Amino acid sequence: MSAPAISLHRVGREAQPLVVIDDFAADPDALRAAALSSTFGPALQHYPGIRAALPDAYVPTQLAVLADVLGPLLARAGAVEVVDASFSIVTTQPDALDIRQRIPHCDAFGAHRIALVHYLTPGDGDGTAFFRHRSTGFETIDEDRAPIFFGQLEAEFRHGGLPPARYVTGDTSLFERTMAVEARYNRALIYPSYLLHSGSIAPDALLSSDPARGRLTVTAFLSVTA
Repeated sequence: MSAPAISLHRVGREAQPLVVIDDFAADPDALRAAALSSTFGPALQHYPGIRAALPDAYVPTQLAVLADVLGPLLARAGAVEVVDASFSIVTTQPDALDIRQRIPHCDAFGAHRIALVHYLTPGDGDGTAFFRHRSTGFETIDEDRAPIFFGQLEAEFRHGGLPPARYVTGDTSLFERTMAVEARYNRALIYPSYLLHSGSIAPDALLSSDPARGRLTVTAFLSVTA
């Protein structure tokens, strides 16, 4: 297995950091094997699919890879706390999405929170897209911006109707896509959790609950002090 290849990108006008790491795990096939033997259950907090527990060694092993990334690239040099981490598979069909799943979202409002997505489906596929809210210009939603953002969204829904029942992958009347990163086997993305983003799920994507066939990832949320 090759050593991890790390690249830094800047998202949108706010130039928020996005780190892409290829060859993230030393043995991704072993992770897939672990997922195939795991018991998945309904996800919480609006994730459109199912989740399962990770092998015990995953977090400490991959945090060692991130140790050289969080400080110099994301300007977060403090202690790392794992808020949540699990295998995840998107399974919700587009016509079953609720309103929160049809638009870009953020995972937390604090600048100290970091999101990680680790793709474990062989071959290229549906990745992750990042967005700007057109009417406010917001690309990140912190605690100060949240009331403005959600109030504006409510007004837009009231006057323009709800967004269609589908995953958001590109530009819409309310949001402009600022960047998209393709999924690749054993690629990880690390970015501030308050960036507006969405899984870029194609309309014809196979949304299987079988980890051998579905969109298998690891999703993790970290808290990193300055």
